[in-house]
Amino acid sequence: MQDDLNLVLDDAQETMDKAISHLEVELTKIRAGKANPQILDGITVDYYGAATLINQVANISVADARTLTIQPWEKNMLQPIERAIIASNIGLNPQNDGLIIRLFLPPLTEERRKELVKRVNGEGEQGKVAIRNIRRDAIEAIKKLQKDGLSEDTAKDAEANVQQLTDKYILLVDKHCAAKDKEIMSI
Repeated sequence: MQDDLNLVLDDAQETMDKAISHLEVELTKIRAGKANPQILDGITVDYYGAATLINQVANISVADARTLTIQPWEKNMLQPIERAIIASNIGLNPQNDGLIIRLFLPPLTEERRKELVKRVNGEGEQGKVAIRNIRRDAIEAIKKLQKDGLSEDTAKDAEANVQQLTDKYILLVDKHCAAKDKEIMSI
């Protein structure tokens, strides 16, 4: 019975770690004024009928602090990549010169910074919801073990451990969001 309980607690912690990792990835996609190829992660382009990530059909590099260059491996991919970037709604207009696509990141206005902070806080809230769902699942599993013969005291201790774990990870989400907010708001 104790092994099952440890399995539930370990699984909850592992899943919460994954939720934090996902949050970190999502936060890197939100630009903070400097060019970062990761803002194009997740954007797919139509490559001969198959949805393919941009970084798998082109070379993405940072030309300077505010410019990304995208050089497709096949020249006929310029138009589909350009359309995919426009459709992705990341707030950047691609400049196509016939050989490469340039993305110029404009300096952030105060209004745009506030918009990005809202987006960061939304991602943080999604992370917190995911962690709370993991807590709920873990507590349900503990209650099921209690019905199967786990002592009430052990179950209460396990639930307290899950709550401590939840509090720790929610604090971690808040720290990540606060750091990203600070990065966005610094000029």
